[in-house]
Amino acid sequence: MPPEPASGAEAHFRALEALYAAAPINQLFDSTLEIPASGFARIHFLIDERYYHAAGAAHGTSYFKMLDDAAFYAVNSLVTDRFLLTTAFNLLFTRPLKAGPVTAEGRWVSGQRRVFVAEARLIDADGEEAARGTGTFMRSRVALASLPGYRAVT
Repeated sequence: MPPEPASGAEAHFRALEALYAAAPINQLFDSTLEIPASGFARIHFLIDERYYHAAGAAHGTSYFKMLDDAAFYAVNSLVTDRFLLTTAFNLLFTRPLKAGPVTAEGRWVSGQRRVFVAEARLIDADGEEAARGTGTFMRSRVALASLPGYRAVT
């Protein structure tokens, strides 16, 4: 007997995970999105030398990508009708990232209608925080249901 299709919030979370996987930019990164609960998202990345700057550690673009995505999906887990846009993002680098697994954890902080605030942090393979960031996000005019990657997953 096949499993029951996800419904409500769970269906929304799985559809956001599918949207993340379908985004062309994510073909450049070895990463997966997991949304275990409303207002929380976790992204598992694998950093390798392709993402290094000249001094042999991950370039800041990788940090931004991971932090922004985790915060963004934490907030979009609360918004079921519209795709959100990042309007500002601040980040703090605390240690260099080398090759290996990295986890980005995003959490909704505040906002429920127009502007949302979320924070995120990067945890390296040793369990140490490598960076943290805070962003603001707002609803776009783009309906989630209109995006080909946003689909119900059974």
